[in-house]
Amino acid sequence: MHGLVNHGPGRSAWGERPQPVLQDPTDAIVRITTSTICGTDLHILKGDVPSVTEGRILGHEGVGEMTQVGRAVSTFHPGDRVLISCITSCGRCDFCRKQMYSHCRHAGWILGSTIDGTQAGHVRIPHADTSLYGIPPAADEEALVMLSDILPTGFECGVLNGQVHPGDTVAIVGAGPVGLAALLTAQFYSPGASVMVDLDDNRLEVAKRLGATTLINSTDGEAAQRVMDLTAGHAIDVAIEAVGVPATFGEYEHCRSISRCNRRQALRTQLFACAQRTPAGIGYADA
Repeated sequence: MHGLVNHGPGRSAWGERPQPVLQDPTDAIVRITTSTICGTDLHILKGDVPSVTEGRILGHEGVGEMTQVGRAVSTFHPGDRVLISCITSCGRCDFCRKQMYSHCRHAGWILGSTIDGTQAGHVRIPHADTSLYGIPPAADEEALVMLSDILPTGFECGVLNGQVHPGDTVAIVGAGPVGLAALLTAQFYSPGASVMVDLDDNRLEVAKRLGATTLINSTDGEAAQRVMDLTAGHAIDVAIEAVGVPATFGEYEHCRSISRCNRRQALRTQLFACAQRTPAGIGYADA
């Protein structure tokens, strides 16, 4: 089969690799039908994640069809269509019982990190019963693959950890896929205003279509002041950083400095934090 193989910082290639095989009774082999990339993959390719060694197939998101299952797998069978979670969990250790699956003592973020990932023809999934989700036969795979990582990251690490409440003013730094996912899912909680900060006017226009009430192009480095001007000096209730690079951390800190941190958390969502095995897979929360 073929897969996208990491060959060190700045070097990757689509190459021939051996077909994965079952190694443990809880394993399954999935034929990938839809996959995607993540900001974490970009950090890997820049050399920011040293745990990912040369020769590793990248990717931790995907939808596919079961082709083989280990003898201990009871939930799935060959032919089933499944969604692959970016976080692999044994479901039994103390961290899994606390729903801190990325800290799983036997797995966590391993796909495309310490074992071969999903940007390939087939992938081996350890702990298949607790790391895969069945999907309906007619489901839209391109929509479902967003549930592997991107949309839950924006929702769980941004909206839930940021504790968005009705009427809140929410500032999101970064209108990429995770930032847009945070924008979409924040609307479940009826915020009063959603401020989207980005360098790209095209992305900001998409954010507007998805519900952003205020758009700020931060090219001039004056985003925080413009937030204050546009909100008439009112504080931001929740700030979410959804890029994961030093430059956007600076914008986040500005938004955080004008947020009501005594009442709510300001949150930074770091795309490479899953390599550090943080709770929920990706993200930090600052009180």
